[in-house]
Amino acid sequence: MELRHLTSFLAVAEELHFGRAAKRLQMAQPPLSQQIRQLERELGVQLFERNTRSVRLTSAGQSFLEPVRTVLADLDIAVRVAKAAGQGEYGRVTVGFAGASSHDTLPLLTRAVRAAHPGLELVMQGQTYADVALAKVADGSLDLGFVRLPARRPGVETRVIGQEELLCALPQDHPLADQERISVADLAAEPFVTFPANAGSTLRDATFRACEDAGFHPRIVQEAPDSYTILALVAAGVGVTLTLSSCLHIQQTGMVHRPLAGPPTRLQAALAWRTDNPSAALRSVLAVAAAALPTPAGMEAGQHD
Repeated sequence: MELRHLTSFLAVAEELHFGRAAKRLQMAQPPLSQQIRQLERELGVQLFERNTRSVRLTSAGQSFLEPVRTVLADLDIAVRVAKAAGQGEYGRVTVGFAGASSHDTLPLLTRAVRAAHPGLELVMQGQTYADVALAKVADGSLDLGFVRLPARRPGVETRVIGQEELLCALPQDHPLADQERISVADLAAEPFVTFPANAGSTLRDATFRACEDAGFHPRIVQEAPDSYTILALVAAGVGVTLTLSSCLHIQQTGMVHRPLAGPPTRLQAALAWRTDNPSAALRSVLAVAAAALPTPAGMEAGQHD
């Protein structure tokens, strides 16, 4: 049984006239009659009672009519959905983000995507550190990742969406809390709270670089999986930490943020995706992101390897 047979049956059933049905289908009447006979042979029942003056549905034809309408309507929906998905109006995009540092940017993107393409689903994977997100984009297990530069991986393209500054967070009653700016060298004897080793945190890497540039290796006394927990531990007096300006929204009682002395240390936040990802849905999300999270003036637009 072929779909064209069902289309022919529906036309004849609705017109109850082979000539009008053939005209509607833009075909000659003899091939139409042949298709109906083939369909009846396939089903083993007579669908129409026909004579020289009239065409009527048999009881079998009446029973067959509504299911055929449903099949053809579902097929039409399937075709339209497939075309819409091919144009990026429907589909699913997996997004990896770190958490606290995406506090401002992530809602901007999700709201803009929802408004522009209600049929698109963003599948969010939180607690994905920047380096981990980059690796998952590179291996294809994520479509889009919030990362930090440099982020060079073969086949991965990035676009800068913002800039973050390295800050110091310390207990409110700490002797250094009275200073307007804190020198990293003054933290040499301090206990540090930071992200776990080998977890893929670019902030941990930046912390170690800043400390080593100041002539010491940070003494880690506590590790925690996210900025919320790290800053809660700082507020509790466990130690100090280097955090990012994107985490200033985390206000813990008993903790203060202070800028670092000297030239500011800045990290560029970016979106990353594979250039060979065939997803039309991803292309739609990237187009929305270009407007919702534009590259700040004067910053590198992106990297491509």
